[in-house]
Parts: sequence; structure tokens; C-alpha cells
Amino acid sequence: MIDLHCHLFPGIDDGPRELSDSIELARLSVENGITHAVVTPHITPGRYDNDLFSISPAYQAFKQALIEYEIKLSIGMAAEVRLGPEIFTLFEEERLPFLGEFEGKKVLLLEFPHDHIPPGSDKMVKWLFEHNIIPMIAHPERNRDILRKIVKLQPFVEAGCLLQITASSLVGNFGPQSEQCAKTILEKGWVTILASDAHNLHKRLPEIEPGRAVVEEMLGKDASWKMVKDIPWEIASNHF
Repeated sequence: MIDLHCHLFPGIDDGPRELSDSIELARLSVENGITHAVVTPHITPGRYDNDLFSISPAYQAFKQALIEYEIKLSIGMAAEVRLGPEIFTLFEEERLPFLGEFEGKKVLLLEFPHDHIPPGSDKMVKWLFEHNIIPMIAHPERNRDILRKIVKLQPFVEAGCLLQITASSLVGNFGPQSEQCAKTILEKGWVTILASDAHNLHKRLPEIEPGRAVVEEMLGKDASWKMVKDIPWEIASNHF
């Protein structure tokens, strides 16, 4: 399986603080059937002021650590980018790390704030498409606006955005509301990929298989593997 949303680099965001935890997360990824991972630290201006140039050294150091610890996890780097006006500057200065490419466009892992969809988000999405960037919306099933009214997600789907569901949402790890929302989004045929969104060794583990099994039960085996292997590889193979 290929994980396109996870937080494994130590000390760079709200993921692991120490290298030892990062290494253990990588080891668990492999044990859980993940062969490739694009690591996606937060870019949240004012909180996690990351960009392409600050993430690159963390990526290179971790890649070397995986070799030294003999962990067979192939990694790439991108970012989970909070929606906001800072995206304009990051793009203009070529400091945006992209997840990969899909249908001729660069893919940006885009995060809404957890409690709402900001006014003007549709205009930001339109601007991204005009600049040959396709947004992949991270974990929409955990956004409170969408939990209240799933129809609020529909304009973004109709605009052409990709959607990434957290695999563990499908087994209730983020509560029954997020579980039901994730399943509804699946039933509507809106989900592009599953990913782990792993952060730590406690509650946010690098697990995709339990969610894949739910997709298989709901939509069939072929559909489930497309979401965790085929489509992720199509998007991110350039990282490996």
C-alpha cells in the first residue's frame, strides 16, 4: 500500500518529536503493509511555518536514517497545506511541495480548518485550477462544517477536487459521526484515496488496511485497492 498523507519527520510539526519515534512509525508502516509513503508535514502559517526548503533537509535526514536502520520504506516528501492566502506567495516563490501529478496537473494536499470551510474557499480552488494545480482535500470527513452538512463538500467535488479519507475514520477512530460521513462520501463515489494521516505511536498510527477492508466490503476489492495502491501510485510515483 502507498500512504500519501502521514507525519513521520521528527520535530517539524505535530508529528513525532524524536527520531526514535519516527523510526518506530516507519517500522510500523512496513509491518502494516505500507511499502511507500509521501511524508506530508503541515504548512500552517503562524504555527508550522514550513515550506519546500525547510522540509527538504528533514526529508533527506530521515531517508538516510531509514537506510541506517534497515527499514524498507520508500519515502517521498510533500506537505499538508492549510488553505489561506499564504498559498499565493508560496506558489509564486516556488516553495510549495506537491504531492505528485494527476491528469496533467500538480496535486496539492489541501487542508481546511477543522471547524469550518472558510468563505472564499471556492475562489481559492478555482485559482489553483487556473494555475494547473488540482487540490486534494485532506480528511473532509473530519471537518465540522461538512459533518453538519455534507452538501457543503459537493461544490468542491464538482469543481474537480480529489478527496483523501483517513483510513481509520472508516473504523470509527475519529468517532461515529466521522465514520458515517466517510462512508457516505464513499457511497457517493467521491473518494480518491485512503491514507493513514499517522502522527504518533498512541492514537494516530500508520494504518490503512482496516479502512481498505471497509471499502472492500462496501464497494468491492478492486475499488479498495485502487484507493490504496493504484491511484496513489499514479499520483506520486515520481517521488520514488
